Amino acid sequence: MRNFKNRVLHFGYILFIMASLFNCKNTDRNITQNNTPNFLIIIADDAGWNDVGYNGSVIKTPHIDWLASHGVQLQRFYTNPTCSPSRVSLLTGMPSSRIGVVSPISGKSKKTLPDSIITLPQVLKKSNYQNALFGKWHLGLNALNGPNTFGFDYSYGFLHGQIDQYTHHYKNGDLSWHRNGKFLEENGHTTDLLTNDFIRWITEERDTTKGFYVQLAYSAPHFPLQEEEKWKLPYLETIENNSRRDFAAAMSHMDFSIGLVLETLQKQNLDENTVIIFISDNGAMENWYPTTQYNGVHGPNPVLGSNFPFRDWKGSNYEGAIRIPAVVYWKNKLKHQKNYNYISVSDIMPSLLGLIHADIPKQVEGENVWESIKNMNRETTHDIYIRGHIQESLIHKPWKIIRNRYKDNSLPTYQLYNIEVDPEEKHNIINRDSSLTLKLKNLLINQFLKDDKTVNVGLK
Repeated sequence: MRNFKNRVLHFGYILFIMASLFNCKNTDRNITQNNTPNFLIIIADDAGWNDVGYNGSVIKTPHIDWLASHGVQLQRFYTNPTCSPSRVSLLTGMPSSRIGVVSPISGKSKKTLPDSIITLPQVLKKSNYQNALFGKWHLGLNALNGPNTFGFDYSYGFLHGQIDQYTHHYKNGDLSWHRNGKFLEENGHTTDLLTNDFIRWITEERDTTKGFYVQLAYSAPHFPLQEEEKWKLPYLETIENNSRRDFAAAMSHMDFSIGLVLETLQKQNLDENTVIIFISDNGAMENWYPTTQYNGVHGPNPVLGSNFPFRDWKGSNYEGAIRIPAVVYWKNKLKHQKNYNYISVSDIMPSLLGLIHADIPKQVEGENVWESIKNMNRETTHDIYIRGHIQESLIHKPWKIIRNRYKDNSLPTYQLYNIEVDPEEKHNIINRDSSLTLKLKNLLINQFLKDDKTVNVGLK
């Protein structure tokens, strides 16, 4: 009898241990898959409105199109006119001009994010997130002011704004390719290397007890365009211009890689609890005619991206430069819709933090627009201020006022458009209604006065 009781007690103890292990395993799974959403932001570099298939482009982007057909298409999503400023606004939740970044950080510039600014990854770390950046940083050109200084636990890619896709060197020859701030030399195309390292990190290295925030910031379709023939073949009959064909190949290569990323999330059972945001950092460039860059081995490119039907190119404050393709996808949480609410890249930080009920830093000027993303009938009402290095604009829906500044210190000029009835900005109505014009001028000037006073208007 005593042996029987001992055996019963021993068996019961084993059942208790097994139950405890099972519950712990389920608890870990709940932490990473149920309670805390993961965030993946995929950033294309210089992709215009008409460079994705779902906007009618001849360029084939089936995986981006899949996100668009199953998620929320943000039809009025605004960035800054160029790349560094957009990345500032994404990470800080405020206009980049507040800290003096109004154009790309380039050359030997020492400009970077200031230590006083709290970044999105830094806040997320306090909420049990692990943060990783794959690809383009462009907010500090050396390891001391790289991604790991501003809240990223892991970083891999390039510090500068543009690189040779195979040597991974900057246009002037500087080293740029790194892992966690240590420069390295690697073989392979940038698009492939970034995708492969993301997959490795997700499947092998990440801390599964934490949520993750990832920026997957591709160099594509930014020049120099260096794509294998297999990516160009689909366009031999549909695109006559060689330069535009090379651009399309870069987009297709990136889109294929995004497909691998989506497949990996599914295989890891992460797809149901990962918020995926696809954006471009700004609109497309019209062309590229290099001189000394890359020792003259790349380019020229007389035709690059397409912002059709919108006006102008990267660098301006017209719609073609700042209204970009954007999609938010969250499986079974967001219903497919075309959403025409006015949303800014500065709104991403407060929206994600609001979603997990984290404290939003005082510096943040963007709005939590998550409810307006979920339901397009919950209209956004906030103004969107965007300053570039040659213009600034303010959107006070449905109006958009643009101020043009000149290096010769001549008086600025203004333009006013109703971008809901005139999205192509063909009809300047600045002289139509003096009271409306005065109101919008004052709103714009008030925003301008909040900017960093040390900004150099001619900064390049």
